[in-house]
Amino acid sequence: MARVEIREVSKSFGEVSAVEQVSLKTAEGEFLVLLGPSGCGKTTLLRMIAGIEEPTQGDILIEGQVVTHLPPRFRNIAMVFQSYALYPHMTVYKNIAFPLRTRGMAKAAIKEKVHWAAGMFGIERLMNRKPRELSGGERQRVALARAMVREPSVFLLDEPLSNLDAILRASAREELRQFQKRVAVTTIYVTHDQVEAMGLGDRIVVMSKGRIRQVGTPQEIYQWPADTFVATFVGSPPMNLLGEGEILTGFRPETFLPAEFFQEGVETATYDFEVTWLEYLGAERLVYGNVGEKSHARHVVARLPGNVALPIDAGQVYPFAVPRAELRFFESRTGLRTDRSAV
Repeated sequence: MARVEIREVSKSFGEVSAVEQVSLKTAEGEFLVLLGPSGCGKTTLLRMIAGIEEPTQGDILIEGQVVTHLPPRFRNIAMVFQSYALYPHMTVYKNIAFPLRTRGMAKAAIKEKVHWAAGMFGIERLMNRKPRELSGGERQRVALARAMVREPSVFLLDEPLSNLDAILRASAREELRQFQKRVAVTTIYVTHDQVEAMGLGDRIVVMSKGRIRQVGTPQEIYQWPADTFVATFVGSPPMNLLGEGEILTGFRPETFLPAEFFQEGVETATYDFEVTWLEYLGAERLVYGNVGEKSHARHVVARLPGNVALPIDAGQVYPFAVPRAELRFFESRTGLRTDRSAV
């Protein structure tokens, strides 16, 4: 296990700034997720940790040693790319063995290591197949086994599940998290998918425009977003934001419920909710509509669990409420969260 430390790292490509003044530390054995939209700098940051890109300024440390200018082979890291990058002319066995062969390891030791890694991912039966004969999930496991056979101190993953279909992605996510817990290797994982980030990460680093917007546990990121970018990027549907002068009031869709469902004594903020559209998703309903006066109406979404059976029709107005404890407030000018309420 190893710690990774990033000290005021920036990266520019000509006049384009991809990463700006990023500082970050991992814990030993942590699963850290870099989350953000395309172009936010997360993959560039991962590539600098790997040694594929060199920072314009700042330093990167692994196990307390500065590795900023060292090539990848001297960093004891392993990286899995979105494309998996398997050698098409090699069998699964030879793909997994390749990094050990390049080190000059003895054949008997290679065989033992390869079978150890294959067993870890349940792909022993695939050893004689070539990548074209494998499913997407099987190729992903081969790529992970090839990375882990080296027993790296740091494991870097760049959107490795994005090529899988939705059902396989969910099972692969669970397998990956269980595997990481078992081997306890410090892991840094890049994704634009918030579901992956929330499900996998011990902590999440939310990035935008080359900068870190917030670092925290999944619960902290979701419940206490640092600014309006995090509030609206994390969550599906995103947090509702209502403008009220210098302060924006935010609340999650699942906290916005028909007023009659709150017990007496619960302090709430109540709104007249004009419903425009309903979306039935089986276990829940998404209710879309507007609150506020017609000239200044704001679009909001409510997420109703399946046990809320109240009939709701488009075109009608209903009293909906949010517990005041669930309200979050942000400065209109900066977007930063504040303790100051709008009332």
